[in-house]
Amino acid sequence: MDQQQKPASGRFKKFIIAFIVLVFVGLGITGIFYYLRFFGPNVTDEQEYLYIKTGSDYNAVLNTIKDQHIVKDVYAFEATAESMDYPAKVKPGKYRLTKGMGNRAFINMLKSGNQEAVKLTIRNIRLKNQFAAFISKQLEPDSTTLLNLLDSAKYVEKFGLNTDNVYVMFLPNTYEFYWNTSADKFIDKMYTYYTEFWTPERKAKAQALNLTPAQVSILASIVDWEAMYDDEMPAIAGLYLNRLRIGKKLQADPTVIFATGDFTIKRVLNRHLVTNSPYNTYLHEGLPPGPVMMPSINAIKAVLDPLKSDYIYMCAKEDFSGYHNFAVTEAEHLKNARRFQQALNERNIKK
Repeated sequence: MDQQQKPASGRFKKFIIAFIVLVFVGLGITGIFYYLRFFGPNVTDEQEYLYIKTGSDYNAVLNTIKDQHIVKDVYAFEATAESMDYPAKVKPGKYRLTKGMGNRAFINMLKSGNQEAVKLTIRNIRLKNQFAAFISKQLEPDSTTLLNLLDSAKYVEKFGLNTDNVYVMFLPNTYEFYWNTSADKFIDKMYTYYTEFWTPERKAKAQALNLTPAQVSILASIVDWEAMYDDEMPAIAGLYLNRLRIGKKLQADPTVIFATGDFTIKRVLNRHLVTNSPYNTYLHEGLPPGPVMMPSINAIKAVLDPLKSDYIYMCAKEDFSGYHNFAVTEAEHLKNARRFQQALNERNIKK
C-alpha cells in the first residue's frame, strides 16, 4: 500500500507546483498588462501640444486624441482615463506632449491642469485689429471677441480710457499667459502691467508736460513712427512738445498716413494732407484721439525725457540715412524740405 501511494503523492506535488507556477505566470502577465496600460509608452510624436478648449467635455477630448493620433492605443487610454475618473475632471488648456509618455502620467497632467504657459512677445503691431488677430493666434480667445471688448465704450470706461485710446494700455514686452485665458482676463492682466509701468515718477513727468499717460503714449506713437533710430527720439519728442506748447498744429506725416489707411505711402503729397479724419494733424490741432501705432518703451521714455530745444520743424535728411534735419525757423525748414524733395525726385519716388 505504501509503495502505491508514493507515486500519487508525487503527482499531486507536481500538480501543486505547476499550478503555483501558472498562477505566478498569470499574475506576471496581468501585471505586465496593467503596467503597459497605465505606465507603458503610449503618447506619439505626431503633435507637439494637445489643446483642450474651454467648455470641452471628455468626449470632445477623446475625439481630439483620436483625430490627431495623439496616442497609439486609444482603448488603453480610455480604460486608464475611466479608472482615474478623468471624464469628470476635464480642464481646458495647452498641454505639451512628450513622446513615449504613459497613460497615467498623461492623464495626471490633464487632470491637474498642468499646462504650459504661452510666452507672448508683443511689439511693433500697428493697428488694434492686427493686435487682436495676433493674440488670437497665440491664445484661445478669437479676435472678434477681443475687438468687441476693446470697441465697447462701456467696457473700456472702467480703465479710464475710451475706444480711441484704449490701445495705449498694451505695452511692448514679453508676457506669460495660459492659453485658455479669457479675453476679459487677458485685457485685465495687460491693464495691470500698464498701471505698473506708470509709476508715480512717470506720472509726475507726464503731468509736468501737461499730458496724461494716455496722451504720452499717443505722442510716443508718432515719435516712434518718425524715428528710425532710438537716439533721435528725444529730439523729435521735444519738437512736437514745443508745437503743442505754443498751440501749433503737429503736422505729423505719420498721422496723415494713418488717416488714409494706406501704409505703403512713402511720400506724403498735398492730396493726402486734406484727408478728412480726426487723426490728420495737418487739419486738427493737438494730438490725435488715439495712437497711430504701438509705441515702443523707448519712445514713451523719450516723450517723458525730451531733448530741450527750440526746434519747431523737421524734415528727413536728403542722404536717406534715416535721420532728420531740425529747424527753428520756417525759412530754414523750407531749405531742408527742398533738398529732401529734390532727393526724392532724383530717386523717382513719387508716392
